Amino acid sequence: MGIKKSLLKSWNKPNALTGVLRPLSAIYKGAFALRKTAFKKGLFDTYQAPVPVIIVGNLTVGGTGKTPLVVHLVEQLRLQGFTPGVISRGYSGDAENYPLLVTTNTPVQHCGDEPALIVRRTGVPMAVGPNRRDSIEMLLEQSEIDLIISDDGLQHLALQRDLEICLIDDTIKHENQNLLPAGPYREPLSRLLSVDFIVRHGGYIGNAENQFSMHLEPATPLPVMANNVTSFPQDAHFHAVAGIGKPQRFFDTCEALGLKITSHSFADHYFFNAEDISFAGMPVLMTEKDAVKCHKIAGDLHWYLPVNARLSSGFADAIAEAVRYKFSNREENG
Repeated sequence: MGIKKSLLKSWNKPNALTGVLRPLSAIYKGAFALRKTAFKKGLFDTYQAPVPVIIVGNLTVGGTGKTPLVVHLVEQLRLQGFTPGVISRGYSGDAENYPLLVTTNTPVQHCGDEPALIVRRTGVPMAVGPNRRDSIEMLLEQSEIDLIISDDGLQHLALQRDLEICLIDDTIKHENQNLLPAGPYREPLSRLLSVDFIVRHGGYIGNAENQFSMHLEPATPLPVMANNVTSFPQDAHFHAVAGIGKPQRFFDTCEALGLKITSHSFADHYFFNAEDISFAGMPVLMTEKDAVKCHKIAGDLHWYLPVNARLSSGFADAIAEAVRYKFSNREENG
């Protein structure tokens, strides 16, 4: 077993490797705490955008369902009368220059698969790049927006934020709650005490006022090629491919829909070639995040399964009320 697979296995369930790595986790915890203190004392510069900033992040490494949540948030804030823009680090993207304004024509290799998906789903103004200030200023210059949604960045302390939404994945059991590298946590669970809203993916929220549940609902499968007019072969046997953080979740969803599949897992953010998605003339089903990378190499046999985030009641109103409160405070303070 390779080092990466051994590490991921230990992140799912503590083992001997976890014990070996705990001293490094202690160093990580101390270094992060010192950095956080330095920011609080003003030893490092921070940037406050001229419009409110909402951070959508998580505590752990790996897929939690954050991209569907960002899409949902964009759609709901628009219904509430806001004009949001989105920024992202653009993980897996490799453009010559940043920040990069993302459009539906931007090559996925330049912006990353998740930003490409968000823009193609919503048409939202979006910029990616390692410097979040530069991305925000580009969006404000290029678009008429009145708030920023940061896709990830809960631990990016250089960016001041008005609201923090932390997504917790309750669809899996977190047996290992160690910090990196002994466990998958970027910050301890006590961090939840300081965020504004908690969204629990597949979890129970009880009576907590600032917590909401989220479920991902699969929609009708769509062709990867836009000009494909054939009907979805519901009764066929599919080769299901997934290059996401938790591919088994996608395979389980396919089977829950009654689809017959043979599964093929790839690394998260994997860039496919034609051979990866060709199976002797048999139909292929993939995630929407993978589909944005495959539209140029796909044919009539390639389909993807969109998913939509469904939040418990009151989420959109609570976020909108909090944003409006931030707007009023900014106006009062000039």
